[in-house]
Amino acid sequence: MKKNMGIFDKAIRIIVALVIAILFFTKIITGTLGIVLLIVAGIFLITSFISFCPLYTIFGLTTCSTEETK
Repeated sequence: MKKNMGIFDKAIRIIVALVIAILFFTKIITGTLGIVLLIVAGIFLITSFISFCPLYTIFGLTTCSTEETK
């Protein structure tokens, strides 16, 4: 897998995932919506840690600079 996520993109995803997790565990968001958002948060964290987003590949996008891919 070739990296296709930049530092800024990874930071945004981690922040969003943390906010969703906090809202879920403080019971501000609950039920089916809460579970779905928690799954999305998990996907955000995984893609951030591996610096690869499969959807970016499908659409031909990259937020990674040329220095980061080396």
